[in-house]
Amino acid sequence: MTAEFFGIPLPALLGQLLLGLVNGSFYAMLSLGLAVIFGMLNIINFAHGALYMMGAFFAWMGLEYLGLNYWLMLGLAPLAVGLIGIVIERTMLQWLYKLDHLYGLLLTFGITLVIEGVFRSFYGVSGQPYQVPDALQGATNLGFMILPNYRAWVVVASLVVCFAVWALIEKTSLGAKLRAGTENPKLVQAFGINVPLMVTLTYAGGVALAAFAGVLAAPILQVSALMGSNLIIVVFAVVVIGGMGSILGSILTGLGLGIVEGLTKVFYPEASNTVVFVVMVLVLLVRPAGLFGKEK
Repeated sequence: MTAEFFGIPLPALLGQLLLGLVNGSFYAMLSLGLAVIFGMLNIINFAHGALYMMGAFFAWMGLEYLGLNYWLMLGLAPLAVGLIGIVIERTMLQWLYKLDHLYGLLLTFGITLVIEGVFRSFYGVSGQPYQVPDALQGATNLGFMILPNYRAWVVVASLVVCFAVWALIEKTSLGAKLRAGTENPKLVQAFGINVPLMVTLTYAGGVALAAFAGVLAAPILQVSALMGSNLIIVVFAVVVIGGMGSILGSILTGLGLGIVEGLTKVFYPEASNTVVFVVMVLVLLVRPAGLFGKEK
């Protein structure tokens, strides 16, 4: 006899929790990139969803046109999007750092429309299938549930990358220089550190994280020009709940809200699309700076 929890069969409940954890992994990685860019550059990067979509499309294009497999594109797609990020930062964003956040938001929203428009004109909006790599096909029977191998890989890869980035920024001398460069760039430059280059590479790294998440998502979702715009609003809500600019807050909040969303689909499916925003409202009423943000 199958065990039940509040009338829900345990395998069904655990399956939804896994799905929530997978979604939470994407939320964590995307919100981490947003938090890095906002915390270091003071830019609200609305183009993050479009660059996530671009990472997925580059993986699909690499396989479709060049025969490059998933594992190669897991490294090449974030690198290519990071290079595009360097061009965006050097040609447009660098002029906005001392202006109001609204200018950066409007510019990156415009960039989003351009990128999505280009991909829609070439590939439409129906979506392109991307096959799960051979090594990760199938599932593992854990006894109490069937665990799809690829979804387990997504969770593990996301956690490793997220906490590696957190450790790099919070626990290393490079991270200390990055934080100092954003707080007092003139003083840091006086020590011979190239702050503009550091800022450019920070933006490139942030958008490369989005592209990495896009490659991970490609075998799960249909690769579509609209896949970023469908996700970015939720990710912004995650960043606000965790605290704008909080690295660890973005990771933990993304994972937590993915699980909350998964549980909501089990117990009250009608609210699953809005539960993140309900949590955001409740958090902002109690703590306007977010769960991990610093009150000014």
